[in-house]
Amino acid sequence: MEVKTSLLDNMIGVGDMVLLEPLSEDSFLENLKKRFEHNEIYTYIGSVVISMNPYRSLPIYTPEKVEEYRNRNFYELSPHIYALADEAYRSLRDQDKDQCILITGESGAGKTEASKLVMSYVAAVCGKGQEVNKVKEQLLQSNPVLEAFGNAKTVRNDNSSRFGKYMDIEFDFKGDPLGGVISNYLLEKSRVVKQPRGERNFHIFYQLLSGASDETLKKLKLDRDFSKYNYLSLDSASVSGVDDAANFRTVRNAMQIVGFMEDEVQSVLQLVAAVLKLGNIEFKPESRSNGLDESRVKDKNDLKEMCELLGIEQSVLERAFSYRTVEAKSEKVSTTLNVAQAYYARDALAKNLYSRLFSWLVTRINESIKAQAKTRHKVMGVLDIYGFEIFEDNSFEQFIINYCNEKLQQIFIELTLREEQEEYIREGIEWTNIEYFNNAVICDLIENNKNGILAMLDEECLRPGTVTDETFLDKLNMICAQHQHFESRLSKNSKFLTDHSLPHNCFRIQHYAGKVLYRAEGFVDKNNDLLYRDLSQAMYKANHGLIKQLFPEGSPAKINLKRPPTAGYQFKASVGTLMRNLQTKNPNYIRCIKPNDKKSSHIFTESLVCHQVRYLGLMENVRVRRAGYAFRQAYEPCLERYKMLCKKTWPHWKGPARKGVEVLMSDLKVPAEEYAYGRSKIFIRNPKTLFFLEERRRQCLQDLATLIQKIYRGWKCRRQFLLMKKSQVVVAAWYRRYAQQKKYLKIKHATTVMQSFARGWQARKLLRQLKHQKRCEEAATTIAAYWHGTQARTELRRLKQEVRNKRAVTVIWAFWQGTKARRELRQLKEAARNKHAVSVIWAGWQGTKVRREYRKFFRANAGKKIYNFTVQRIIQKYFLNLKKNLPSMSPVDKSWPSRPYSFLDGVHAELRRIFHLWRCKKYRSQFTEEKKAVYEEKLEASTLFKDKKALYPSSVSQSFKGDYLEINKNPKYQKLHSAVDEKVLLADTVSKINRANGKGSPRIFLLTKKSVVLADQKSGQVKASVPLLDLASVSVSTQNDGFFALKLKEGSSSAVKGDFLLSSERLIEIITKLYRLSATNADRVPLNVDISDEFLVQFKNDKVCVKFIQGSPRNGSGASCKRKNNRLLEVSVPSTA
Repeated sequence: MEVKTSLLDNMIGVGDMVLLEPLSEDSFLENLKKRFEHNEIYTYIGSVVISMNPYRSLPIYTPEKVEEYRNRNFYELSPHIYALADEAYRSLRDQDKDQCILITGESGAGKTEASKLVMSYVAAVCGKGQEVNKVKEQLLQSNPVLEAFGNAKTVRNDNSSRFGKYMDIEFDFKGDPLGGVISNYLLEKSRVVKQPRGERNFHIFYQLLSGASDETLKKLKLDRDFSKYNYLSLDSASVSGVDDAANFRTVRNAMQIVGFMEDEVQSVLQLVAAVLKLGNIEFKPESRSNGLDESRVKDKNDLKEMCELLGIEQSVLERAFSYRTVEAKSEKVSTTLNVAQAYYARDALAKNLYSRLFSWLVTRINESIKAQAKTRHKVMGVLDIYGFEIFEDNSFEQFIINYCNEKLQQIFIELTLREEQEEYIREGIEWTNIEYFNNAVICDLIENNKNGILAMLDEECLRPGTVTDETFLDKLNMICAQHQHFESRLSKNSKFLTDHSLPHNCFRIQHYAGKVLYRAEGFVDKNNDLLYRDLSQAMYKANHGLIKQLFPEGSPAKINLKRPPTAGYQFKASVGTLMRNLQTKNPNYIRCIKPNDKKSSHIFTESLVCHQVRYLGLMENVRVRRAGYAFRQAYEPCLERYKMLCKKTWPHWKGPARKGVEVLMSDLKVPAEEYAYGRSKIFIRNPKTLFFLEERRRQCLQDLATLIQKIYRGWKCRRQFLLMKKSQVVVAAWYRRYAQQKKYLKIKHATTVMQSFARGWQARKLLRQLKHQKRCEEAATTIAAYWHGTQARTELRRLKQEVRNKRAVTVIWAFWQGTKARRELRQLKEAARNKHAVSVIWAGWQGTKVRREYRKFFRANAGKKIYNFTVQRIIQKYFLNLKKNLPSMSPVDKSWPSRPYSFLDGVHAELRRIFHLWRCKKYRSQFTEEKKAVYEEKLEASTLFKDKKALYPSSVSQSFKGDYLEINKNPKYQKLHSAVDEKVLLADTVSKINRANGKGSPRIFLLTKKSVVLADQKSGQVKASVPLLDLASVSVSTQNDGFFALKLKEGSSSAVKGDFLLSSERLIEIITKLYRLSATNADRVPLNVDISDEFLVQFKNDKVCVKFIQGSPRNGSGASCKRKNNRLLEVSVPSTA
């Protein structure tokens, strides 16, 4: 059987305040406190949910909880916000009723979190699918964006919504979300320029400064230090537990999901930065000759940066801060602004700029999340708006917030009574009129078109003459003096003349939630919400697309002398639209209550909660619900819950459910006036009757539990006995088996021991016999070994003696043979010496004889011949030596053998020259035509740049390849190759230098025989094509950089856009090829190559000087270009050590 639960099961306190008995304010607060202390933060008042802020995370929002409350009756489970969300969603999906969920409460009560929980629950239970999930994600992600720009840290709440939000979520017939529409109400824009002590400005300012990258802040001209901005309070700039940097990343991601483009995000951030810069603009007084005071901007740096962000001319905005132009028909009057008026104008501009930006964000989000289908949609509205506010100092903002709450209270009472009446009629129960406080008289006091406070305030703001808060208060005192809910000491009503709690400059209104004292100071200015037309026109002149959208009234074509509607009028109109929208939908209410002001999870401040209970009208709500029947329930669940109280209906009732309930109530003898039967429900008038039924059910459940326990215990004991009996049989059988097995094992063990002893004795006996036999064998072996050793040693000694004797004979014989040989050697040497001496003497004698014989023939020319012979011999020897020591065949090898004699110097040098020429000829004979052309270009480069350009030495070892991009082969450049008709001589990537900032953009550089082509690197699209005939000269520096300027002839078709300043690592090759092409063309003069560290470049109509200086390397070792002014580009070239 399915176990069913109910609101009344395991109830802590009372889950539905309608059932509270006795009903009083003290019991109401005590019930809330009791439930809060047990983490029961939700309580019902009929179909209204009271939500207490727990100030901590509770495990009651898990996916399991979502499934638990899905498709369940509202009163079936304990009170929860999911129950209300499910009831509203099912009514919308199944009954085709448009729904609205109204969430109210003061700041810090948890309204924003409640709206998030409702939206997350609806997103979880509706359909799935790629498109549906995208819509759900966009709806959910709109919250972080609006919270960043519309929420702020206050003394009551770290994430307080400073605007009212109403979201219509649109569904199709299946209940799947299609989109939504967001409406915002009353952004607290005064917070932009001033925050109370202990509070912060809107979150986005702190998130931007904390989470944006350094590059983004540099673009926005911002600094991370909060103290540098006057609009940011410093005493609470950082909030514990809040990571502004992480939240900024979340907001950026949410904006991307919602559908913001990157340029839109940048525009929004620029406006946020402009507001911060606006707050830093200060003014100083300055006296004019006519005696009038005027104001001037002190430090124009922030004004300049703000104008650069928004694209506004500085002089235009500066004048708008100093002068005000008043137009009347055809007349125009310009007046100066003093310092106070200038500060007012500055703050008014900041407030208007931020509030209009916020409205634009809401509109932009609506464009992304709106439903695309044109068919009729089902709608669920979620309203998250300020609760009733009563402060020590209440002004215009509190007045219109409380007016909105009066309207909400009015519609709440009307819709609640209407819902009650419709249910009574539907069920056939007689309807009795209920007396309640109708606050229509208070709404009329505020919004009446003739004598209402808002109407009189608008009349004061629009009438000519002197208008002050005092004149407005005087008018109130004159017209509203007799109104029963209006109080003022200056009114005609004498009973307030001596009321010292009511200051003279204040008035008091008795709202439904209590009396509120309003200070009239500031009502007129805040209602006017005036922005000088000069500032609107200055904003419209901005070169910023978003600014033009925010200030359309600044357009000269739309000049309207009619004053814009006041803030009160606009708010009254928007509230009226909201009320008409809510009245077309079925309402569901969530009343949020803050338990304490310390944001603590365990403190319940009764006075604070009592104050909120009063101004939320919760006691009034309970009384309205209890005026008729306090409790109602369908017949089926009622019979299912209480059928055990009657024997006729227990355990099963087979008739109609209503008949069973009638039998049950008559059997319990409940008085007939305490209940009534409807068509599908039973209505119980007094909570005591319900508690009586619950008490009887509790007693009956106890009796049933006792009976079930008795039967269960008997069954359990019998089952235990049978189990023990069966177990005893099994244990006995196992024990007998175990005892016999143990006896067998004991006998087996004894037998094994006896066998082991016998076998051991036999083994030891055999072992002794084997050991004795082994010892005998070992003894015989040892004796034999000793005997054989003795015999071997005796034989060895004999052999050694014989060897020694034989060796001695050999040694003696060797010595004798040596002595004999040496004697023979000496004799032979002596004979040789004698024979040589005879030969020498004989040769000497023969020489003398010959010389004497031939002296008469050679005495005249012998010296010359001997000289010639000697020289010829020396030269022959020189050539032979040179042949052996010739250097290598490399032309760069400078080695050469040294000459042996000085008289060969000339021959030596000439031979070296001839050999080098021959060697070079041999080397050149190996060259192809292409290689010859490369070396010719190298020679040309040497002529142009050697000892002139510091980059030249590093280019010598580099081969001139020409087509570095392989234009012909690379498919990426197929389109570019087809666009160039001629053969490409050089193709490489260069950087084209931008005159505006000195930064380079990559371009493809193509050189053909007739033109120079520059193309885009990514797309291959031709950007410029310059005929070589239009080139006048090329300018380069003397330093180690790749910058060069292509200067065009004046008057040529290519010179319209000016010269080209380029940068390339292959500068030497590019200019050499350009020079050779111009030199080989007979129709023109060779290209002039200008090498200088300072030259002029023509950019359109201006000439810019390019100057090269030595500098330290930055971000690598390359040269960097930077614009110094409009006429100078400075190139910093790293110095080479």
